[in-house]
Amino acid sequence: MRLGALEAGGTKMVCAIGNESGEIFENVTIPTETPDVTMPELIRFFQERKMEGLGIGCFGPIQLDPEASDYGCITSTPKAAWRNYNIVKEFAKALGCPIGFDTDVNASVLGEAAFGQAKGKRCVIYLTIGTGIGGGIYIEGKLLHGMLHPEAGHVLIQRRETDLYEGKCLYHKNCLEGLASGPAIQERWGQKGEVLAHRPEVWELEADYIAQALTGYILTLSPELIILGGGVMCQEQLFGLIRRKVPELLGGYIQTRELENMETYIVPASLHGDQGIMGCLELARRALHGKVGT
Repeated sequence: MRLGALEAGGTKMVCAIGNESGEIFENVTIPTETPDVTMPELIRFFQERKMEGLGIGCFGPIQLDPEASDYGCITSTPKAAWRNYNIVKEFAKALGCPIGFDTDVNASVLGEAAFGQAKGKRCVIYLTIGTGIGGGIYIEGKLLHGMLHPEAGHVLIQRRETDLYEGKCLYHKNCLEGLASGPAIQERWGQKGEVLAHRPEVWELEADYIAQALTGYILTLSPELIILGGGVMCQEQLFGLIRRKVPELLGGYIQTRELENMETYIVPASLHGDQGIMGCLELARRALHGKVGT
């Protein structure tokens, strides 16, 4: 089975060809500009390669309801040129093959569930912490959609009294993305995160906000595994800090075998950065088998 995969991000588009086993045969990265500039390049890549289906993991928000008139649209994105752009419709018209479509973070959690460390788990959360913060949620073999799709990066956080930074999010100043994304770190401290590696106060605060969000996810979704990815999590000291803070916030209320070993419960991604693309291959496979929205 020869499948196409597109990890459509706000700054770059990763196109790949692979198979149903998650093998990637080739890939190319194309900058995310306006649709009239970027889409012809993406379409050309896939048209020149034989494939049976395409999986798209896309930045959002996006419309995932197959019954909706705007299914396949990128909706209220801050990227104005892509707002209300129907990316699925354009690919379907150009390629004439089944298309699987979901958020980029849902694609990442699907990649981990199909081919990585989350295989066999019933409920898994994947949180990416970088330029933005997003969450993908996999439950009982399906990706969580609901009325739209998870926007786990916008859960509200209790700000430390000593933190006078107003927040980076345009919509909510005290959401996780507003307080803990890469741009928030840079704006609060005046330098990019990689330059601040030696500043423990930076990462204590960051871990506090991430741990608050994870505690909420644990209490509401009861995940068996939490995977943290994205550029901010390249600061490996964060994992130890978060693993210590989450049990403190839970206060002993929940006692499970998963929580007994935080080192195997809150973990980095396992697929060497390819979890998103591999998840898109699985989206393509599911589309070919008529499993839209699963």
